[in-house]
Amino acid sequence: MRKFASALALCCASIAPPAVADIDDGLNEIRRKGCDRRPGVAQPLRSNRELDVVAREWSKGGRLHEAIARSDYRATESASMRVEGSTDPQAILEVLRKNYCQTITDPTFKEIGTYRRGDALWVVVAAPFVTPSVKDSAQVSQQALALVNAARAKPRKCGRSSFPAVAPLRLSAVLNRAALIHSQDMANKDFFEHRGSDGSKVSDRVTRVGYTWRTVGENIAIGSQTAEAVVQGWIASPGHCANIMSPGFTEMGIAFVADPKSDAGIYWTQVFATPR
Repeated sequence: MRKFASALALCCASIAPPAVADIDDGLNEIRRKGCDRRPGVAQPLRSNRELDVVAREWSKGGRLHEAIARSDYRATESASMRVEGSTDPQAILEVLRKNYCQTITDPTFKEIGTYRRGDALWVVVAAPFVTPSVKDSAQVSQQALALVNAARAKPRKCGRSSFPAVAPLRLSAVLNRAALIHSQDMANKDFFEHRGSDGSKVSDRVTRVGYTWRTVGENIAIGSQTAEAVVQGWIASPGHCANIMSPGFTEMGIAFVADPKSDAGIYWTQVFATPR
């Protein structure tokens, strides 16, 4: 999380305080054109009411991440800007342009929240934490399968171990259920480990859903917002990568559960098996 904040004294002008929309529009104009030799960004910052709450909380003092924690907003990246001493919109925007150009033109940030009190303005920009929805589950499973099979199609080193290319996996609806059970358990109980809250192991959960297995394995992950991110993370980890490249598995299931109020935000489980 990034924070850029400073208080800047400006000459006061006896005019009405600027509307928040004026500041948002002005910042997006700076963002579009670019500044300080930085290129512009075509995508404007979207106003977000929950980020407005974050800006208000930050105005009370303390660090930006503390203000975010007191709100319902979940961010992957954030930054803040503060100006005080003037109510002149053009003067405020000029100070923001000169002192926060890098933040304004950072394409990482997608949303903006503002809070004004007297002649002080607090601005927060952020990249929201966005997860796939339940209706996207089937598509996400297919994406993950394609990525895993693309990885298996090439020889690969997982840590110090070398693996040859192996046959592709099939997606199993039964293994998807076993994966979902564990993701739901981790999300509901807010924990992250292979052993379930009831003490179950992956072999127990696969057996419970009616799958008769010869070999079985499991990868888990938290925080990844897309199928691409979670599979890439597993491939980068030697143990998880070894499961993906194992010739001993012929089928897989995968499931996620998103809970913005949990510590991790999203919980993933990938189950591997070969039927008996």
